Amino acid sequence: MQNFAFMIHPMHAGDVAKKFKFARYVPQGAIERAFAMLPSMKVSHITGVRSAHAEAEGWFIACPLTTRLIMSMPQDYVLKKIIQGGRVAEKLGAKIFGLGAFLKVVGDAGVTVAKNLNIPVTTGNSYTVATAVEATKAAAREMGHDLKKSSVVIMGATGSIGRVCAMILAGEAQNMTLVARNERKLEDLAAKILYDTGLAVKITSDSKKALRGGDVVITVTSAVDTVIEPGDIKTGAVICDVARPRDVSKQVAEVRNDVLVIEGGVVEVPGDVEFNLNFGFPPGTAYACMAETMILALEKRYESFTLGRKLTIEQVEEISALAKKHGFKLGGFRSFGKAVTDKEIQGIKLRAGSSRLIPALAE
Repeated sequence: MQNFAFMIHPMHAGDVAKKFKFARYVPQGAIERAFAMLPSMKVSHITGVRSAHAEAEGWFIACPLTTRLIMSMPQDYVLKKIIQGGRVAEKLGAKIFGLGAFLKVVGDAGVTVAKNLNIPVTTGNSYTVATAVEATKAAAREMGHDLKKSSVVIMGATGSIGRVCAMILAGEAQNMTLVARNERKLEDLAAKILYDTGLAVKITSDSKKALRGGDVVITVTSAVDTVIEPGDIKTGAVICDVARPRDVSKQVAEVRNDVLVIEGGVVEVPGDVEFNLNFGFPPGTAYACMAETMILALEKRYESFTLGRKLTIEQVEEISALAKKHGFKLGGFRSFGKAVTDKEIQGIKLRAGSSRLIPALAE
């Protein structure tokens, strides 16, 4: 039996109530402050991860800090909480430790954590990229977009995930815009893409302008709050939101029934898996970053596979091949926590087509 552990954290104080019912009756600010004082802890035992080649079990370890606290508290304090969680994992018998959500953004993206533990650490970003690109391409096809003829936008393009997504899609797209705040990093990435693929991409820090022309969008910023609002999006667009917390406002689902927003990195886990924790997904499905840790355990690859901010296409291709070997696959399209059916996608296509037709007739 192979063993792993994966560290999670509450996105906001409301998430605490999913595990601790009494928290529903306490003001969120008080809950957030109180839980920040607790040590990192085991919150569930994961069983039934089984492929044709191996079987694994694991544990969810919780860091008690919300996203807001992780981004606002001293970095050393947050790192100590993460390392403490890693030591809990070691005592439980885990042979590899995965980092989820904003825990892999802190400091040097897991390098310091790995140096302070006796087991390897992975951020899961390699498989996150693989599934995000696969899901985006599949959703684009469903909506009738040809990548070679579409305007592709990568939000958060200079981050480790956005960067590799851009490099992979640059091999297929002919019109791409990279969006990030750091113009120098954007220029460096654009130069690398031009050298590697021959594609001259556009760069900008103006996300609103880029989104207005985007047919196919991958967004993976490190923003604490939403950055994409209903009025930002082009009719008929496909947006793959890989960020946690989400980049796309929930208002988009309420008022824009002419665009398709999907969650990136949702996969089906092989076997009769029981997570024994409600993180808002259907049974048997998980985030790709969680799945990467499981894949490495099943493969007995106990190594820091994805660590730091340098991520390569070769890593993405390798973990994707291992995922297929062990039976991991995309868990269908999901949008704002709900499954998206083929019928709903067809409805979005029809409404998008009507929206484009009305202005044309008016002319």
